[in-house]
Amino acid sequence: MTLPEFKKLESADSTRAAHVGVTLRLRRRGLDLTLDQVASRAGCSESMLCKIETGKVNPSITLLRRLAQALQVNIAALFDDAFMPGIVQRAGQRPRLNDGNLRHGDGVMLERLVPHAQGITLQADIHEIAPGGASDGLITHQGEEMGYVLDGIVELIVDSQRWRLEPGDSFHFRSERPHGYRNLGDRTARILWVNTPPTF
Repeated sequence: MTLPEFKKLESADSTRAAHVGVTLRLRRRGLDLTLDQVASRAGCSESMLCKIETGKVNPSITLLRRLAQALQVNIAALFDDAFMPGIVQRAGQRPRLNDGNLRHGDGVMLERLVPHAQGITLQADIHEIAPGGASDGLITHQGEEMGYVLDGIVELIVDSQRWRLEPGDSFHFRSERPHGYRNLGDRTARILWVNTPPTF
């Protein structure tokens, strides 16, 4: 990645963080909740929530999920199609959500393939998993999901079963079953992941 491309990505992340922060603040105020009340429900500090609301911090997906639950809203509602107008979304212009810091060699980044807006019942992302990166433990939620490994070697965990997956392998399971994954290789792995209904 060149320096101009890096700066462009950094700027997009900053814009997105500001957008999410404003959405969180409006939702919190609409429910007549204080910073302290929401922070307590989400398990974070009041100062951290304040930084998120003012766009100074780009929260992880895990924290966004807890904040969405605290505000009684689906995490998809924190994002809209402002960054993905129209039917076609061009490469390099889709929203990217950080869970960890992929640029420094660990964590997970999700690239949105389907805009999140009212009435959309499908969620599709490309999960980019850095070497050593993994999902945040095993999660469960309503619905079903499928995936297709594009690059790299990953371990898929569903219930107590584990599978080693390579490019071209696919999977499908009910989302109520505890599931997660991790990168087993020494380079970034990429998975096309689709689930319904949207969960974050």
